[in-house]
Amino acid sequence: MRDRFSSSLVPVAFAAAAVAGISMSATPAPAQVPAGSGKPPPALTTPWGNPDLQGIWTDESDTPLQRSAKYATQEFFTDAQRAELDKERSAFLGRDRRSERGTEADVAGAYNQVFTPLKRTGARTSRIVDPLNGRLPPATPEAQKIAAADQEFRLAMLQSTETCKNKEAACNGGKYDPAQSARFGELPPRYNTARMNRHYGPEDATLAERCLTGGLPEFGGISFRRIVQTAGGVSMFYDVGQGQGWQRNIVMNGSPHLPANIRQWYGDSRGHWEGNTLVIDVTNFSPKTDFQGSRENLHLVERWTRTGPSSLEYAVTIEDPTVWTRPWTVKQEFTRQNDQENRIYTEPRCHEGNYGLPGLLHGRRTEEALFAQGKGPDPATRDAIKVDDSNQDPLQ
Repeated sequence: MRDRFSSSLVPVAFAAAAVAGISMSATPAPAQVPAGSGKPPPALTTPWGNPDLQGIWTDESDTPLQRSAKYATQEFFTDAQRAELDKERSAFLGRDRRSERGTEADVAGAYNQVFTPLKRTGARTSRIVDPLNGRLPPATPEAQKIAAADQEFRLAMLQSTETCKNKEAACNGGKYDPAQSARFGELPPRYNTARMNRHYGPEDATLAERCLTGGLPEFGGISFRRIVQTAGGVSMFYDVGQGQGWQRNIVMNGSPHLPANIRQWYGDSRGHWEGNTLVIDVTNFSPKTDFQGSRENLHLVERWTRTGPSSLEYAVTIEDPTVWTRPWTVKQEFTRQNDQENRIYTEPRCHEGNYGLPGLLHGRRTEEALFAQGKGPDPATRDAIKVDDSNQDPLQ
């Protein structure tokens, strides 16, 4: 059996732009606390006395956002469960599994599994720690209505394709009609952030295809964050996905949030210290971002706590009363990466999107022109977003 887990994480890089003009000094290791003393270890601090969160951090294990129903209220896996899951996942083919040769699903699997590596199974059964069942809270009636309208529109884009004709899972809730839907000329019910079977313009594509990041909160499977502190501020540089790097600056001067009419892709972050914990309140998100259906009303309260020389706990409480019936909380444990190994930083750039998005648009126009000349199939009968997702990670 192949070992599909990396023995070490791919080194991440030194975010030069994030630390320009800031001199870094190594923080001495804290004195050891005698075993059984019952006292917490002394906090690592900066030269100016704040808790020291600096470094390159990542989650070195895989944990699902929501807990599988079979684990009920079990918050942590047993060692035996983790070992069994690792065994199952080591044989997981993922994107290396080929669909029937020549089919749309096969061609859609252009990215193989090397682009989506697996890490070892984490200790928690879910990142969600509140509610206690490890599941998202119920959606509000308003959110359910919006989601249904959005799904209805996307199914209309598929109605004349083989996907609906063959009653595949992607068309669940839809119907097959050989005629193209009259809704093809409509705008989506709200600003599009996801994939749809239409490429009339750039905003019919996903955020990732447009080289735009999903923003906060960031729980990506392949993501790193470098934290840099000064006496009056905190900066975090994120290296996520395949080149969607971005930076956020946390305002630490006690000033209020920006006016409600000013909206930002990563929101407006205002931080303060509560003991050894950096608490960041984030509001003012753009309506063009989307996290689990939440947009401009998303509100985050993040808590960053250094728990050891190489460990950092991240907890975030997420709320949007227009989307969920109650707030919910996620926890992650990050491990510090080696500064020396990551001293050379290659600035991330989303080259696939820079070339791929124009290619999608040009390809669709070419298909339409050929069909008009009687030289090809009707593009309306093609599912251009088909993905074979029948082979799921056992952890998910």
